[in-house]
Amino acid sequence: QVQLVESGGGSVQAGGSLRLSCAASGDTHNTNCMGWFRQAPGKEREGVAAIFTGGGSWYYSDSVDGRFTISHDMKTNTLYLQMNNLKPEDTGMYYCAADPLFLGSPVRVKPLEGSGYKYWGKGTQVTVSS
Repeated sequence: QVQLVESGGGSVQAGGSLRLSCAASGDTHNTNCMGWFRQAPGKEREGVAAIFTGGGSWYYSDSVDGRFTISHDMKTNTLYLQMNNLKPEDTGMYYCAADPLFLGSPVRVKPLEGSGYKYWGKGTQVTVSS
């Protein structure tokens, strides 16, 4: 089992920045791919960014590309999301997810689709005001 705990959310004005953290514990060797997802009230969950922690490949949704940066610290098993130039449409609950990338895992080919991820955190709220 993998436990994921997000932190760093808060309320900021448009144009501001936040840095989210996700601390992984437990069977951290099963976090070969980690991602950030968000969900606004009344909207579907959206994949924001993902990273293959072994190879370092990363992926971003078009809506955040160029503004958000995902990174991973292998020593502390912590996932980060640096969010710059925040917009009101970035408001939502942000979730951290991890997947071991077992053979056949859909995350291997679609890392921004949350349905394939095995482990999830409880989320941290981000609110951006105009």
